[in-house]
Amino acid sequence: MAPFFLLVFALSLPFALLGRRQRRLLRRWLRSLAGRDVFQRPQCRVETLRLGTGHGRWTVSPPLLGPGSVAYSFGLGRDVSFERALIERFGVIVHGFDPTPLAREWLRAQSLPPSFILHEVGIADYDGSARFAPPAQTDWESFSMVRQSGIGSAIEAPVARFATLVPRIGSPPPDLVKLDIEGAEYAVLPDLLASGFRPRQLLVEFHHRWAETGPRATREAIRLLNRAGYRVAAVSDKGREYTFVLGGD
Repeated sequence: MAPFFLLVFALSLPFALLGRRQRRLLRRWLRSLAGRDVFQRPQCRVETLRLGTGHGRWTVSPPLLGPGSVAYSFGLGRDVSFERALIERFGVIVHGFDPTPLAREWLRAQSLPPSFILHEVGIADYDGSARFAPPAQTDWESFSMVRQSGIGSAIEAPVARFATLVPRIGSPPPDLVKLDIEGAEYAVLPDLLASGFRPRQLLVEFHHRWAETGPRATREAIRLLNRAGYRVAAVSDKGREYTFVLGGD
């Protein structure tokens, strides 16, 4: 059911009088009613903080982080402002993962902090190699295992299961996992949960607006995470980036 304030706005105020954020929320709610989007409210109340800049911004729960915490960040592209902020603000050890060529080239040219460890491998629900379709626009760098085509040629790159990566890396299991993996999250999340590992925070970008996936896939993923003990702590205004915390009240 829609939040009461959205219902009031929809019924009593001209659309042009709404603020930018209110218009965005209303559009998402209406698309959700039409089955073309997901409108999900937070399921718990915890302290949250937004980190990073531009498209690299994510929300975390600070009480669950501290010096020595470990984060796995899957899908880096050409923006690691969030990962840098984790290191600078909390002293987190960040393992970053991205096997795609544009990201690899950019990351190799950066001066990364010592607490950032780069792994040129992606995550999947199997070990081996995967086909990645190129970005859909010339100014994008995001390759996808889910989409079939883009601008340029597809590439093959190594991937591994979460259960394979944790012992391979050898550090303590991560306290935080970020999945920005262009539609592959729907296959990876069940496999991650089946591994038995339970990061205290899961940050997930969902791609339910893609024709290859759809809103039902995101709703099923949220239900799966709820059954595993995770609760939605924050959702971005665009409705794509979610923060889940384990055992949130």
